[in-house]
Amino acid sequence: MDHTGHGASCHAAGDGRLRDGASLKFFWGPMDCGKSTLALQMDYNHSRQGRRGVVLTRNDRSMSPRVTTRIGLSHEAVEVTDDLDLVTLVRERWAAGAAVDYLICDEACFYTEHQIEQLADLVDTYDVDVYAFGLATDFRSQLFPAARRLFELADSVHRLQVEVLCWCGRPGLLNARIVAGTVAREGEQVVIGDTGATEADVRYQVLCRRHYRAGELGTKDTALAHDGSAE
Repeated sequence: MDHTGHGASCHAAGDGRLRDGASLKFFWGPMDCGKSTLALQMDYNHSRQGRRGVVLTRNDRSMSPRVTTRIGLSHEAVEVTDDLDLVTLVRERWAAGAAVDYLICDEACFYTEHQIEQLADLVDTYDVDVYAFGLATDFRSQLFPAARRLFELADSVHRLQVEVLCWCGRPGLLNARIVAGTVAREGEQVVIGDTGATEADVRYQVLCRRHYRAGELGTKDTALAHDGSAE
């Protein structure tokens, strides 16, 4: 088969299949749970076995087309924009003679819903494995549209088990947007923070449900006041 038709062989450098049939897997969790680290580890593990993949991201904290992690790992990536057609991206690489056995899709919660449909098409029609990583909910504790679609379409969904703690010691569940020292309750769904930029005092913090709803950020005084209350 050629690289352009239905069920096209995507393995210009040899068959990179590990098994029959591709799959769409979604790995999710709050900030700081290691999603980007796992994404890069997944790419490394597959590439060691001779498989060829493409790493993609959107709105990385580096503000560049790279996947970066809080522990210092990084990898160049394709920046996903609203008008990027992921099926066309893969087909063009095949047409150029490159193999694409899998996609690593970091920050997939920021993709469009249509792009999630395209990822499913790549799995079902073109036999490309897709590994998506991202947040489930935004700063309002509401599902990102792309994350919702991944929950609906993915062959398997995996909550990452690296424990993230609220300042009080309880499990951190919700991603709070902090603007000028206060938990924001409204605004644009996507605002990039924690970039080191000085033009806006915006950052994000993982909180337990109690302190997310109360808007308590764990200053020294409140941390002392709540010490021992996480029974």
